[in-house]
Amino acid sequence: MLNRTSRYIAIACSLMLVFEGCKEDDYALPTPKDALQNDVIKRSMGPNIVGTNIEFTYAMALPAAKGKLSSAQVEATIPGAAATYLEYRSFYTNGSGVDVGVPVGNPSVNTGSVTKVDFTKDTSASTLRYFYTVPEDARGKPVSFTFSALSSDGSKVTYKMGPYNVSKMDMKLDLVVTDANRCFISIADMAVYTAAEAGPKATNIDLVYIYRVLTNATYNHSLVAPVTEAQYLQGAVIPAGITNNSKLVKAWNLRDFQLSRAAYNVYVDDVDFQKKDFKDAPNFAINMKAEAGLWVETADGKYRAYIYINKVDNAAKSATISIKRYAM
Repeated sequence: MLNRTSRYIAIACSLMLVFEGCKEDDYALPTPKDALQNDVIKRSMGPNIVGTNIEFTYAMALPAAKGKLSSAQVEATIPGAAATYLEYRSFYTNGSGVDVGVPVGNPSVNTGSVTKVDFTKDTSASTLRYFYTVPEDARGKPVSFTFSALSSDGSKVTYKMGPYNVSKMDMKLDLVVTDANRCFISIADMAVYTAAEAGPKATNIDLVYIYRVLTNATYNHSLVAPVTEAQYLQGAVIPAGITNNSKLVKAWNLRDFQLSRAAYNVYVDDVDFQKKDFKDAPNFAINMKAEAGLWVETADGKYRAYIYINKVDNAAKSATISIKRYAM
């Protein structure tokens, strides 16, 4: 798992300054370089998953006397999905802490693996955000980026970033499961179904969500394999043919950032699925809590998954879950 230590670092004209000296007594104001320069910061953290964004901030500047910015572009070694874009606005934070975008060019255009913005404002310094939407073609592969800027005096600068590995995982957020209704969970489909929907998909159903309040045990919100013992099924009706015997391991303190979207500073990555031990794991997980999680191995061994419990609702007998899935 990766610790999330990212903090936004503003970069604009100051990227031209090279700070030297460690002693406070010897410090002198550095002299800016008399040329076009650029710098890049990767803002997004955690596994790079197909369908999500890898985000960068690209800063470029030159002395006003040397000219103005003409264009900026990013070339990826694997073309991004259609939603990939380079901002045409430069952002600043106002007194209320809100990011405000100021247009400095035309909206970006994607041509193959290149995403480009042409500047329309008379500016010699700008910071643009780049969002690379990870395509299916990049799954399990490394991807790199070349940032470049042109100025009106004919100067060009480039900055290379990467390579960054793209995860083999899939991710699905905010699936709502409800007792005796949409309670059948498919890891293969990354979906939840009613009994009527689950029947024709019997071989893909891995878990059943059940809610019970018992006087002799603490059961509440539970996830179980369809063929678990009767005491764990608690009368749940399983359609004929649904016979997968999934293995389950509870995880109480694994609050994945991408699934929770809260600042827990932890990520479930490919290697976590590869190393997880399911030997002697049970086929039931009862009394699941909000912000807890559950490791799952499907009966055929084809998939492993991590299910995060975003929230539970006792009155509605339901829960909201988010899933990361890894193909073994």
